[in-house]
Amino acid sequence: MASILALTCGHPDGLAQLAALPEVGRDVELIDDYQLDDLGLEAYSALLVSMHVDQRLMASRRDRLDRFVEQGGTLVANGHVAHVFLAGLGPFQPIENYRRADLVVNREAPHPVWAGVSTEQLTFRRGVAGCYGRGWHRPPEGAAIYHSLGPERWPLDFTYRLGRGRVLFHGGNDLWQGMSGNDSTRRIAPQLLRWILAPKLAS
Repeated sequence: MASILALTCGHPDGLAQLAALPEVGRDVELIDDYQLDDLGLEAYSALLVSMHVDQRLMASRRDRLDRFVEQGGTLVANGHVAHVFLAGLGPFQPIENYRRADLVVNREAPHPVWAGVSTEQLTFRRGVAGCYGRGWHRPPEGAAIYHSLGPERWPLDFTYRLGRGRVLFHGGNDLWQGMSGNDSTRRIAPQLLRWILAPKLAS
Protein backbone atom coordinates (compact mmCIF):
# COMPACT_ATOMS: atom_id res chain seq x y z
CA MET A 1 0.00 0.00 0.00
CA ALA A 2 1.17 3.55 -0.74
CA SER A 3 2.26 5.51 2.32
CA ILE A 4 1.22 8.97 1.04
CA LEU A 5 -2.42 9.87 0.40
CA ALA A 6 -2.99 12.80 -1.99
CA LEU A 7 -6.34 14.55 -2.44
CA THR A 8 -6.89 15.31 -6.13
CA CYS A 9 -9.97 17.53 -5.67
CA GLY A 10 -10.96 17.29 -9.33
CA HIS A 11 -7.53 18.62 -10.41
CA PRO A 12 -5.37 15.48 -10.65
CA ASP A 13 -2.85 16.59 -13.28
CA GLY A 14 -0.06 17.82 -11.00
CA LEU A 15 -0.59 15.01 -8.53
CA ALA A 16 -0.65 12.43 -11.32
CA GLN A 17 2.79 13.68 -12.39
CA LEU A 18 3.89 13.43 -8.76
CA ALA A 19 2.71 9.83 -8.58
CA ALA A 20 4.59 9.07 -11.81
CA LEU A 21 7.97 10.12 -10.42
CA PRO A 22 10.49 7.25 -10.49
CA GLU A 23 11.45 5.67 -7.17
CA VAL A 24 9.33 7.87 -4.89
CA GLY A 25 6.13 8.37 -6.90
CA ARG A 26 4.95 4.83 -6.31
CA ASP A 27 4.41 5.78 -2.67
CA VAL A 28 1.57 8.17 -3.62
CA GLU A 29 -2.10 7.13 -3.79
CA LEU A 30 -4.54 9.57 -5.40
CA ILE A 31 -8.15 10.00 -4.29
CA ASP A 32 -10.79 12.70 -4.63
CA ASP A 33 -11.31 14.69 -1.43
CA TYR A 34 -14.92 13.53 -1.23
CA GLN A 35 -13.64 9.96 -0.81
CA LEU A 36 -11.72 10.85 2.33
CA ASP A 37 -14.31 9.31 4.63
CA ASP A 38 -13.98 5.98 2.83
CA LEU A 39 -10.39 5.48 3.99
CA GLY A 40 -8.69 4.99 7.33
CA LEU A 41 -5.98 7.63 7.61
CA GLU A 42 -4.05 5.48 10.06
CA ALA A 43 -2.93 3.37 7.09
CA TYR A 44 -0.89 6.32 5.72
CA SER A 45 2.11 8.25 6.97
CA ALA A 46 1.37 11.47 5.07
CA LEU A 47 -1.49 13.44 3.55
CA LEU A 48 -1.12 15.93 0.69
CA VAL A 49 -3.81 18.63 0.68
CA SER A 50 -4.22 20.61 -2.54
CA MET A 51 -5.19 24.27 -2.72
CA HIS A 52 -8.28 23.05 -4.58
CA VAL A 53 -9.79 21.05 -1.70
CA ASP A 54 -13.29 21.75 -0.47
CA GLN A 55 -12.21 23.60 2.66
CA ARG A 56 -15.68 23.46 4.17
CA LEU A 57 -15.53 19.67 3.91
CA MET A 58 -12.02 19.59 5.37
CA ALA A 59 -12.98 21.92 8.22
CA SER A 60 -15.86 19.61 9.10
CA ARG A 61 -13.25 16.81 9.43
CA ARG A 62 -10.79 18.91 11.41
CA ASP A 63 -10.80 16.63 14.47
CA ARG A 64 -9.85 13.72 12.27
CA LEU A 65 -7.07 15.66 10.53
CA ASP A 66 -5.72 16.98 13.84
CA ARG A 67 -5.65 13.45 15.24
CA PHE A 68 -3.84 12.12 12.14
CA VAL A 69 -1.00 14.60 12.63
CA GLU A 70 -0.95 14.41 16.43
CA GLN A 71 -0.45 10.66 16.21
CA GLY A 72 2.64 11.07 14.05
CA GLY A 73 1.47 11.83 10.51
CA THR A 74 2.87 14.39 8.09
CA LEU A 75 0.42 16.81 6.46
CA VAL A 76 1.40 19.07 3.55
CA ALA A 77 -1.17 21.79 2.82
CA ASN A 78 -1.27 24.47 0.13
CA GLY A 79 -3.41 27.45 -0.77
CA HIS A 80 -5.32 30.28 0.86
CA VAL A 81 -7.09 29.18 4.03
CA ALA A 82 -10.66 30.45 4.21
CA HIS A 83 -12.02 27.69 6.46
CA VAL A 84 -9.50 26.55 9.06
CA PHE A 85 -9.18 22.77 8.78
CA LEU A 86 -6.17 22.05 10.99
CA ALA A 87 -4.88 23.19 14.36
CA GLY A 88 -2.15 25.79 13.97
CA LEU A 89 -3.38 27.24 10.68
CA GLY A 90 -4.93 30.68 10.43
CA PRO A 91 -6.90 32.47 7.72
CA PHE A 92 -5.34 33.93 4.58
CA GLN A 93 -4.09 37.52 4.92
CA PRO A 94 -4.06 39.48 1.64
CA ILE A 95 -1.35 42.05 1.04
CA GLU A 96 -3.26 45.26 0.57
CA ASN A 97 -2.39 47.33 -2.51
CA TYR A 98 0.64 45.21 -3.17
CA ARG A 99 3.42 46.27 -5.50
CA ARG A 100 5.87 44.07 -7.36
CA ALA A 101 8.40 44.41 -4.54
CA ASP A 102 5.85 42.95 -2.10
CA LEU A 103 5.76 39.70 -4.11
CA VAL A 104 9.49 39.04 -4.05
CA VAL A 105 10.24 35.71 -2.35
CA ASN A 106 12.83 35.85 0.45
CA ARG A 107 14.58 32.75 1.76
CA GLU A 108 14.50 32.85 5.54
CA ALA A 109 16.12 29.46 6.19
CA PRO A 110 17.19 26.39 4.20
CA HIS A 111 14.97 23.31 3.95
CA PRO A 112 15.40 20.06 1.97
CA VAL A 113 12.23 20.68 -0.06
CA TRP A 114 13.71 23.86 -1.58
CA ALA A 115 17.36 22.79 -1.77
CA GLY A 116 18.89 24.21 -4.96
CA VAL A 117 15.73 26.16 -5.84
CA SER A 118 16.27 29.78 -6.87
CA THR A 119 14.17 32.40 -5.07
CA GLU A 120 14.34 34.45 -8.27
CA GLN A 121 12.63 31.60 -10.12
CA LEU A 122 10.09 31.25 -7.31
CA THR A 123 9.32 34.97 -7.56
CA PHE A 124 8.97 35.27 -11.33
CA ARG A 125 7.17 33.07 -13.85
CA ARG A 126 7.65 34.33 -17.41
CA GLY A 127 8.45 37.72 -15.94
CA VAL A 128 5.30 37.82 -13.79
CA ALA A 129 5.61 38.04 -10.00
CA GLY A 130 3.11 36.55 -7.55
CA CYS A 131 2.56 33.08 -9.01
CA TYR A 132 4.27 31.45 -6.01
CA GLY A 133 2.57 33.59 -3.40
CA ARG A 134 0.65 36.84 -3.05
CA GLY A 135 -0.51 36.80 0.55
CA TRP A 136 0.40 35.28 3.88
CA HIS A 137 -0.77 33.25 6.88
CA ARG A 138 0.20 33.73 10.50
CA PRO A 139 2.35 30.78 11.61
CA PRO A 140 1.70 29.17 14.99
CA GLU A 141 4.12 29.78 17.83
CA GLY A 142 7.33 27.81 17.36
CA ALA A 143 6.95 27.43 13.58
CA ALA A 144 10.03 27.46 11.36
CA ILE A 145 9.67 29.90 8.45
CA TYR A 146 11.47 29.15 5.18
CA HIS A 147 10.15 31.76 2.74
CA SER A 148 8.52 35.12 3.16
CA LEU A 149 7.25 37.85 0.84
CA GLY A 150 8.48 41.38 0.29
CA PRO A 151 10.27 43.84 2.55
CA GLU A 152 7.75 43.20 5.34
CA ARG A 153 8.77 39.48 5.35
CA TRP A 154 5.20 38.13 5.35
CA PRO A 155 5.38 34.37 6.11
CA LEU A 156 4.74 32.13 3.10
CA ASP A 157 6.27 28.68 3.73
CA PHE A 158 6.63 27.19 7.19
CA THR A 159 6.62 23.96 9.17
CA TYR A 160 5.41 23.28 12.68
CA ARG A 161 4.91 20.40 15.06
CA LEU A 162 1.50 19.16 16.09
CA GLY A 163 1.67 16.41 18.67
CA ARG A 164 4.04 13.74 17.36
CA GLY A 165 3.51 14.81 13.75
CA ARG A 166 4.51 17.67 11.50
CA VAL A 167 2.85 20.12 9.12
CA LEU A 168 4.37 21.81 6.08
CA PHE A 169 2.28 24.72 4.84
CA HIS A 170 2.71 26.66 1.60
CA GLY A 171 0.41 29.67 1.22
CA GLY A 172 0.10 29.54 -2.56
CA ASN A 173 -0.33 27.27 -5.57
CA ASP A 174 0.33 23.56 -5.01
CA LEU A 175 4.04 22.90 -4.59
CA TRP A 176 3.91 20.07 -7.13
CA GLN A 177 2.64 22.40 -9.88
CA GLY A 178 6.21 23.48 -10.69
CA MET A 179 7.10 20.07 -12.10
CA SER A 180 6.54 21.07 -15.69
CA GLY A 181 8.92 24.04 -15.53
CA ASN A 182 12.37 24.07 -17.07
CA ASP A 183 14.17 25.71 -14.18
CA SER A 184 15.18 24.93 -10.61
CA THR A 185 11.56 24.81 -9.39
CA ARG A 186 11.36 21.33 -10.93
CA ARG A 187 13.31 20.15 -7.89
CA ILE A 188 10.51 20.93 -5.44
CA ALA A 189 8.14 18.01 -6.13
CA PRO A 190 10.65 15.14 -5.92
CA GLN A 191 12.40 16.75 -2.97
CA LEU A 192 9.04 17.13 -1.22
CA LEU A 193 8.41 13.39 -1.55
CA ARG A 194 11.91 12.53 -0.36
CA TRP A 195 11.46 14.78 2.67
CA ILE A 196 8.14 13.12 3.52
CA LEU A 197 9.59 9.63 3.17
CA ALA A 198 12.81 10.38 5.07
CA PRO A 199 13.06 9.75 8.82
CA LYS A 200 11.25 12.52 10.70
CA LEU A 201 13.96 14.74 12.09
CA ALA A 202 13.46 18.20 13.55
CA SER A 203 11.46 19.56 10.61
